[in-house]
Amino acid sequence: MSRLQLALRVPDLAASVAFYTKLFATEPAKLRDGYANFAIAEPPLKLVLIEGTPQEATRMDHLGVEVDSTEAVHAAATRLGEAGLATEEENDTTCCYALQDKVWVRGPGGEPWEVYVVKADAGTLTKQQGSTCCSPPAAAQDGAAEPVGTAGGCC
Repeated sequence: MSRLQLALRVPDLAASVAFYTKLFATEPAKLRDGYANFAIAEPPLKLVLIEGTPQEATRMDHLGVEVDSTEAVHAAATRLGEAGLATEEENDTTCCYALQDKVWVRGPGGEPWEVYVVKADAGTLTKQQGSTCCSPPAAAQDGAAEPVGTAGGCC
């Protein structure tokens, strides 16, 4: 089973969890310090909430497609590369309280997309101190020969 992922950076995690619990009539699948996710059956959606700062409005952090296996991630990386998109792969990366394999691409507007599999639970939100959760490691732009950017990766 695959499902789309929408990751939002929210100013008030508790208020956002309460709202989305009511909106989708389901409790979070994972609730940790600064982080929550919902595995929504209908519509099939993985909603990720990442606590930002109280001063900022809710914003899209990134988009994704959750898949069932590392093989599906590798197949997506091959397909995207053959289609001429610049990709960045991460294997055995820890972020968003999970061990994951993933491949990142950027849409034409710079929006980050990941295709990922969750391999196991993990004890930390980010893979390293000071990295921001859920950004491509070296964000590739549409069709660019060289990836650009240097944000920390996750989710």
